[in-house]
Amino acid sequence: MKKVHLACAASALVLGASLSACSAGHTAVKPTASDSLTIAATGTATSLDFTNIGGAAIPAALMSNVYETLVRIEGDEIVPGLAESWDAKDTTYTFHLRHGVRFSNGDEFTAETAAYSINNVKEKWTNGISKQMEVVESAKALDKYTLQVKLKKHSNSWLWSMGTAIGAMMTPNAMDLATQPVGTGPFELAGFAPGEYISLRPHQNYWGKVPKEQVTIQYFPDAISSVNSLKSGGVDVVWAMQTPELLDNLGEGIRTAVGTTNGEVLLSMNNNAAPFDDPRVRRAVAYAVDRKAANQILWDGLAKDTGGAPVPPTDPWFNEKDYYPYSPQRAKELLQEAGAEGAHITITAPTLPYAQRVSELLYSQLTEVGFDVTLESAEFPAVWLGQVMGAKDYQMSLVSHVEPRDIPTLFGNPDYYLGYDSQKTRDLLSAADSAPESKYAAGMEKAVDQIMADAGALTLMNMPNIVLYRDGIEGLNPNQVTDAIELADLKEAP
Repeated sequence: MKKVHLACAASALVLGASLSACSAGHTAVKPTASDSLTIAATGTATSLDFTNIGGAAIPAALMSNVYETLVRIEGDEIVPGLAESWDAKDTTYTFHLRHGVRFSNGDEFTAETAAYSINNVKEKWTNGISKQMEVVESAKALDKYTLQVKLKKHSNSWLWSMGTAIGAMMTPNAMDLATQPVGTGPFELAGFAPGEYISLRPHQNYWGKVPKEQVTIQYFPDAISSVNSLKSGGVDVVWAMQTPELLDNLGEGIRTAVGTTNGEVLLSMNNNAAPFDDPRVRRAVAYAVDRKAANQILWDGLAKDTGGAPVPPTDPWFNEKDYYPYSPQRAKELLQEAGAEGAHITITAPTLPYAQRVSELLYSQLTEVGFDVTLESAEFPAVWLGQVMGAKDYQMSLVSHVEPRDIPTLFGNPDYYLGYDSQKTRDLLSAADSAPESKYAAGMEKAVDQIMADAGALTLMNMPNIVLYRDGIEGLNPNQVTDAIELADLKEAP
């Protein structure tokens, strides 16, 4: 079989979002085995432990590939995963697990390990997404292959979230998740160098269809180097390419697919730092930013405008409302009303291609309406994560948050880096989650309306997923609904 190189040109996504970094001056590694795949990405993983580190790069590489979940998300459906079936009665779920499933270290997957995995999220995880497991009252094994989970209250979101990273089934015998993740998936870790590569080999004792190829995710410094490698035959696919102007000169034999993502490019305003502790100033920013211009600059108009709301088009509560139509005059009026004309603001932009480019537009538009703007860069991920997300030492920033259905993480936790503290919003989110399923979407829309009325943050756009690939590659799905990039089906056409 011919070598297949999958180039992930850039999913720089964030944490509570999801984050990836850039390694400079790097060229793609060409595997010597004929049964290997190489994936190039511009967003890097510096650790493989997503239980205590936010970021999209790690779950994207490991979920569905190394780690699996009790249930899977396919389109808008919840389907069996490691659980063959389940029963739900009131707030109690009973999962009937697959037999004969083993972790890559040889441990058997049982109801005991499933209960451990759920309880471990509640007790040990420090990643912001772990709050999605707070609704669980208890998880215990009824017998070897029957798991019982009791919730504190009815939840519309919990079972769906169990198909994402918080639902990763783990063994208590995995000693070092940062360098040696152990899962039940079709791949196991073959090698890892932080910021350089992740190598996955087929898990030969996998309970399902064993992949034929080893996969190496190799990190590129930018989209240009990835596309150049595609054009020269060094790689075969560019995943999540973030420089659409490169599409104009690809040459023959290269195809393009555009899918959707959960990647909301979020313009964050520290709600706890002046002048953004005043909602009128936040609203002024929302009116001052021309989202259509930002879309055109970054994506040639291929991104989805969500009306400023943090809702991807794949969510049931997505609507076509334009919460903040572009209006510099309205922005000036709000600044005057707030007494914030000439207010100094610093935009701390991570060193991600899209963030750097759009920050220049933000500088221009915010200056136009009366802000005194300073631009600064923060190396991504280390400096940006520490300064902005960790220490919350910033006024304004931007990054793509890609965790699926992450509104409660972003806006339901006042300690999160946004600093958004609204009891009314938290009550609306709680009411939506505990409502009858038929009223879930409507309840979430009300919560989104409140968030946008407060201008807790502004979504500039929902990122498209631009995939480039050469003739002869199969098994690519450009839509990324959860946090996983599934690799097992990638192959050369027969």
